[in-house]
Amino acid sequence: MRKELHEANRLSWNEATRAHNSHKGDQANFFRAGGTTLFAEEKELLGTIVDLSLVHLQCNAGQDTLSLARLGATVTGVDISDEAIAFAQQLSEQSGIPATFYRADLFDWFEESLQQGRQFDVAFSSYGAICWLSNLKLWAKGVASVLKPNGRLVMVDFHPAAMIFDEDWNHAFPYFADGQPMTWNDGVGDYVAESRSGLSPDYQAGIENFQNPHPSHEFQWSIGDILTALLEADLTLKVFKEYPYSNGWKPFKHMQETPDRRMFPPSGKPSLPLMYGLVAQK
Repeated sequence: MRKELHEANRLSWNEATRAHNSHKGDQANFFRAGGTTLFAEEKELLGTIVDLSLVHLQCNAGQDTLSLARLGATVTGVDISDEAIAFAQQLSEQSGIPATFYRADLFDWFEESLQQGRQFDVAFSSYGAICWLSNLKLWAKGVASVLKPNGRLVMVDFHPAAMIFDEDWNHAFPYFADGQPMTWNDGVGDYVAESRSGLSPDYQAGIENFQNPHPSHEFQWSIGDILTALLEADLTLKVFKEYPYSNGWKPFKHMQETPDRRMFPPSGKPSLPLMYGLVAQK
């Protein structure tokens, strides 16, 4: 496990989160008016979560966490970024949607939860989370440890097959990376500004020409790596889906956006999986 790289990512995410939230307008008012940031795919995989306990792993600034609470769950969010958790706590208070948030490296939080006997009906992970984990097997064991018997992990994330391309659709990165980190000297970018209304329906200019002073480090895990880690943690795979579009995020040039904020490859490009979803049960 590369904890020193996790710490470097914490600094990079602190900077990026300020830029991301600068584009999203009055989020407390958005939630008070009944808004949600969840897409149809995660709602379908989650099913009914009324009166269930749910932990949102790598919850970022808490928008999806509060949207999950709106569906009737008792929610807890965990993220490594100080800026993200501070914003999430404030947003919870200002929107009137109750939630509990922890600022921690996820692996430390797993250990603490195991010691304290914390367990949940559902663990949820989504959209750009897996690539920040330096040890997938320890992650899967940690997930299993915080699930109650018959508890479920529900995931929606961007497909690793799509991550082999640069923004111009050139095959530039490996699919099989064996857990080796990829370092980006320009750090976590302002992908909200790049995606505009795709990730922020009430998009505002906010911080412009954002430059992150802190480098970041990502880990490319294959679908085989992810599924094997979950199976070796004694979780049972119940659902696995692949999607030919990405929700909200425009990772490549000339993507076609549909009214429901799904992003498809441009005309003339063959289809490929841009997201996947799964449910695994303890």
